[in-house]
Amino acid sequence: MRLITHNMLYCNKKGVVNGFPLLLKAEETEVVASDFNADFVRKMLVKIDYAAFHGAASSLNLADGLPAVLSDADKTNDDVLKKVHHALLDVHVKKGTLVCPESGREFPIVDGIPNMLLREDEV
Repeated sequence: MRLITHNMLYCNKKGVVNGFPLLLKAEETEVVASDFNADFVRKMLVKIDYAAFHGAASSLNLADGLPAVLSDADKTNDDVLKKVHHALLDVHVKKGTLVCPESGREFPIVDGIPNMLLREDEV
């Protein structure tokens, strides 16, 4: 699971009002390099919740060099965009857990796939 995916997931458990962003607890990660495309990264920055992304990057020790708050100048700085690209697309969480910030419900990540299925009593 990449951080770009993490940024789209939320806890849909019955009664949960604030299920985003999920807390990320990684046990195993893998880096798979991909070609840097500044235009793609800029377009993704408009679509993602940057604070949630930065928090997830911090949990993976990838926030070094990433600004806590993204400025307009950062969006044109290739060094910043490359760091965002690396954290957003190159780092894959192979094994770990996503935790709902409100309910504490844990969703496992196995072989890079988050299991967001709810039990019958949670629907």
